[in-house]
Amino acid sequence: MKNNIQEIIDKLIPLYNTGNEDLPDQPLWHNPDISNIVKIQNNITDLLFPGRCISKPKDLNSFFENQINNIYVELNEEIKKAIPFKWKSASNLHEEITPIENVDEFSAELTQKFIHKLPEIRKKLIFDVQAAYNGDPAALSYAEVKLAYPGLSAITSHRIAHEIYSLKIPLISRIMSEHTHSITGIDIHPGAEINEGFFIDHGTGVVIGETTKIGNNVKLYQGVTLGAKSFPLDEQGRPIKNIQRHPTVEDDVIIYANSTILGGDTVIGKGTVVAGNVFLMKSTPPFSLVTRAESGVLIRSRSDSDKGAGI
Repeated sequence: MKNNIQEIIDKLIPLYNTGNEDLPDQPLWHNPDISNIVKIQNNITDLLFPGRCISKPKDLNSFFENQINNIYVELNEEIKKAIPFKWKSASNLHEEITPIENVDEFSAELTQKFIHKLPEIRKKLIFDVQAAYNGDPAALSYAEVKLAYPGLSAITSHRIAHEIYSLKIPLISRIMSEHTHSITGIDIHPGAEINEGFFIDHGTGVVIGETTKIGNNVKLYQGVTLGAKSFPLDEQGRPIKNIQRHPTVEDDVIIYANSTILGGDTVIGKGTVVAGNVFLMKSTPPFSLVTRAESGVLIRSRSDSDKGAGI
């Protein structure tokens, strides 16, 4: 067996690139630690919803102080590991990014910027809890929403990951979002811009792409995809990045189960209702009702009675 093991090792070694480049056969030296990032994500969630992890603290100020200090130290360490991937990834995109000389200082600055975003995240989540309670007649209390709803877990994770993504920190936000995807079945890219009062009912199978823009008080049901059409390629046949590929969903829109809306130039107008199982690649005027038809989809204006019934 010993000889067999060495034979396997001799075949394995050429399959691993020992340099520092971001290559398919590079074994990820000095990468951020997935388990630590998940722990940090949970600690941030506990700070945003402290009653989910502890009984009522005698001193809320002390609880927040300890929690924020711990999050700062742990997140700062992972950001330090992640930052070098910024210029490694740039080489794949044929971009020029000068490596940062003082990674420790830069990491501390980014970590502080994120920490200062925590009150803003908390404010948005209050509106999300309210939206879930108002949007689901099965919800009997706000506590039920906060403790049990996968849609709220997904949007909480997203609001955390989006702020990290917005700071242009590599890897960490995507690790957070995919961990949440594995738990909830809801896939929200951290780049998506989602305003207040967002509610995902049931949630399984929802996909929201990186450049999606979602307004206030939007409600999605299970199986909804906000995705991209076939992406354009550059002269070398590589996908063109950093363009809007996903839809814009304006305020007060409802999208029912298993509907697919594609395209960066697709705008779903304010107050529109998209029925279930619709496939849509064009924009709608405000206050439209979109349903399936033999020819594809039917887009018509919602009547006053439709608006009042919320259909």
